[in-house]
Amino acid sequence: MYTEQLPDGVTSNTLHLEAQNFNIHYLQAGEKHTSDEVILLVHGWPTSAFLYRHMMLPLAQHHRVIAIDLPGFGYSDKDPSASYSFRYHADIIQGLIESLGIKKVHLVVHDLGGPIGLWWASQNENLISSYVLLDTIIYDDFSWAVKLFVSMTLIPGVKSWFSRPAGLKFAMRLGMTNKHRLEGEVMKGYLDPFTSKPDRQALLRTAHKLHMNGFKDLSKHMEALTKPLCMIYAENDVILPEVGDRFRRLQQHHPDAELHVVPNCGHFLQEDCPEDVLKPMLGFYNSICE
Repeated sequence: MYTEQLPDGVTSNTLHLEAQNFNIHYLQAGEKHTSDEVILLVHGWPTSAFLYRHMMLPLAQHHRVIAIDLPGFGYSDKDPSASYSFRYHADIIQGLIESLGIKKVHLVVHDLGGPIGLWWASQNENLISSYVLLDTIIYDDFSWAVKLFVSMTLIPGVKSWFSRPAGLKFAMRLGMTNKHRLEGEVMKGYLDPFTSKPDRQALLRTAHKLHMNGFKDLSKHMEALTKPLCMIYAENDVILPEVGDRFRRLQQHHPDAELHVVPNCGHFLQEDCPEDVLKPMLGFYNSICE
């Protein structure tokens, strides 16, 4: 399990959500904070909360930090027959928030976790204190790279390879500039949650079950939001090569929003260049958090 690689001070937790009949796994740091305000970290495809392990303790100087394994990922439940719709994900995220008594969320999203987390936020704006976007999708005019990715999760033969260790290794290495950071046990931490056929079927299903109307809704929400916003993207992202243009497009609606680029860094920037991602994030939180 990837939990064997966690830094001291980052704990592994599993909570059963009664209303959703769902077991959600999450990592936590900064338990000393008694506030009901948290920094919530949401990963994308095909990763897990493991992606954020190096960033959690530094971020915990401000608030308790929680990194979730989304449905179908990590050590949360993986049901190959689940809908994996926007509403399905939002219901589970909200179930966790309510179960933990959280009242305010500083939301951080990446990759596919962006649309999922941002759609949930659009339905629960009263809970959100700020947004940090890391190389994610915020508009419904998808690039060729996004369309190719979805196609690879649908085409017979290709999809089977893509969800197996060889395909997952390919995806992770493609998304890294500093590929040596994936050596040894690190790659194993990303692959271990997808050992069975049902696990891999669920993973593939997560990639193409978000309805287009949901993307339209979250785009409108992001252009209209009034909360503090910080956007950070990797200079060498070949998985979302349009991300810089999309972030600048969103910044036109929010001139006061922070926009940062991380040089010599790939799509999985939390693994590729965690220290360089932390710098603007910590500066952002220092400016908005007491």
